[in-house]
Amino acid sequence: MGLTGGIASGKSTVAECLRDLGAVVVDHDGLARQVVEPGSSGLAEIVARFGAGVLQPDGSLDRGALGAVVFGDPKARGLLNSIVHPRVVDAARVAQLAAQEAGALVVVHDIPLLVETGQAGDFDVVLVVEAPEDVRVERMVRDRGMRSDDARARIRAQASDDERRAVADVVFRNDGSRKDLCDQVVRWWDRWSDR
Repeated sequence: MGLTGGIASGKSTVAECLRDLGAVVVDHDGLARQVVEPGSSGLAEIVARFGAGVLQPDGSLDRGALGAVVFGDPKARGLLNSIVHPRVVDAARVAQLAAQEAGALVVVHDIPLLVETGQAGDFDVVLVVEAPEDVRVERMVRDRGMRSDDARARIRAQASDDERRAVADVVFRNDGSRKDLCDQVVRWWDRWSDR
């Protein structure tokens, strides 16, 4: 399964709910951080393309500095994705095989940019989480300390709700409480697993 949703939509909550139901979740955000750790070829290529200004003093990636470069520039964002995406896909394949060899019946790939990277066709089921833009902006301001205009820029840099719905088999609407969202997931899971 592929799981996606825009920034601050509640995708991580759905991933946790699915994990609680017995699915193995492969976190592509976590893999994206892993493939650009200090000493990695991914980080070396990012520095070669974007300069040492995207590094922290300790040599790790300064995500804020890199974000400032790429989120307002589609060409730079595409370049970054071309560096990180293939490495994440390779790491995800390894995680998928490991989960299957361990006997996992359901493996969910939690992929923020599933639509943007054209991966929807790689999955038997695509799950999408969506929330109203104002709710997402409020969450980013409150939980991530972002400015409202920066939050909206991040939202606009991703696929639209319509683009995600176009590839979705299931859409979870996250405009209520965490419990409401997990209840939707459980209801869907029960119907799906009874097929």
